[in-house]
Amino acid sequence: MTKRPLLLAGFIAALLHALILNELILTDNGINLNFTNISTFIGWLIALLLLLASIRRPVENLGIALLPLAAITLLAALLIPSPDSLLTINSWQMQLHVLISVLAYSLLTIAAVQALLLAVQDHHLRHRHPGGLIRSLPPLQTMEGLLFQMIGLGFTLLTLALLSGALFIEDMFAQHLVHKTALSILAWIVFATLLWGRRKFGWRGRVAIRWTLTGFITLMLAYFGSKIVLELIMG
Repeated sequence: MTKRPLLLAGFIAALLHALILNELILTDNGINLNFTNISTFIGWLIALLLLLASIRRPVENLGIALLPLAAITLLAALLIPSPDSLLTINSWQMQLHVLISVLAYSLLTIAAVQALLLAVQDHHLRHRHPGGLIRSLPPLQTMEGLLFQMIGLGFTLLTLALLSGALFIEDMFAQHLVHKTALSILAWIVFATLLWGRRKFGWRGRVAIRWTLTGFITLMLAYFGSKIVLELIMG
């Protein structure tokens, strides 16, 4: 079966997801970016980026993990009560900052899933079990090249997100942003080190996978850690 019908079904699902998302996030009182809403928004954006990339790149196998994840986040937003977290964005600069930040996180999430798939592929090839899903994947070198392309683009967007935050947010180290800012900077350092190591020493394989997952976990804590504490624990 060609991937064209699968992509068409995926884009239809993404459109329906977007329509529901619009009703959840856009309210009369502002933009409701509570924990479940921001999760499903990022889940939708990850799915959309994956579908767009799949048109020209052999990354559709990542959909095995990412597309169900998007569906789960949508169900969580519909079924799990979460306190409102209204955000009024009055300037295009802040809108741009939020958009770049979410794009950076989404791309680096896809890179993290790519790293996990690369780890599984590497394990099977080392133990000479190249069957099942592994047989349908592109060659290891191609998978690794795609991983670093994603990381490079995600790192660029993360850099722009930090710079735009420094320029447009009056107090990036306010009480509710200090952990998010510090962890985002730490994640930036991790990904910068990985790209430098790749360029300088040719880092690849397990080393690249470990650094990618470390950077992603740090960034995930930055994006969701404060929301979990403020909304779900203290809420």
